[in-house]
Amino acid sequence: MFVTPFQLMAKLKSWVRDDSGVAAMEFTLVFPLLMLLLIGVFDLGNGILANQKTIMASQTIADLVARNTVVNSDMLDEAVRAGELALYPFPITDLGIDIISVEFDENDDPQVVWRETRNMTGASDAMNRAVGLGTEGDGAVIVIVRYNFDPTFSLFSIDSIGMEEVSFSRGRRSAVVQLEN
Repeated sequence: MFVTPFQLMAKLKSWVRDDSGVAAMEFTLVFPLLMLLLIGVFDLGNGILANQKTIMASQTIADLVARNTVVNSDMLDEAVRAGELALYPFPITDLGIDIISVEFDENDDPQVVWRETRNMTGASDAMNRAVGLGTEGDGAVIVIVRYNFDPTFSLFSIDSIGMEEVSFSRGRRSAVVQLEN
């Protein structure tokens, strides 16, 4: 069968005017972008939630320690456990906690009374953070919480987000919180 140029042009025009597959083509082009956006919003929301829970963990631990005049290892374990529970439902395997009780000397410089560090290296600049927070005889409890948040879809984005939150609290019943031996 022989097709004339006129018939070929007519067939080509009808094919160009046919828009029955346009929606499928648009969906194919837009869907990956929408999925990437959805995944990003999901991980961003979880990251913000994890940061808020990290703040809550540091404040909870500082508050529980500062309520006492003297703490022992059991009380510290309970305070740390409360901080871990504040992170729920996020995993606590990447949670590090540094609890420091300080007292200010005659030069208003903070001095470490005791320190409890778990699952992290102690923050080397903790005393610098406390400068100016008290005068001679005053005390404070400093809690530094470090948490590594792993996004759910980390294969598509970054590996891990490190978060660090610091809470300061004054002793409620005494200026300086002591550690029982």
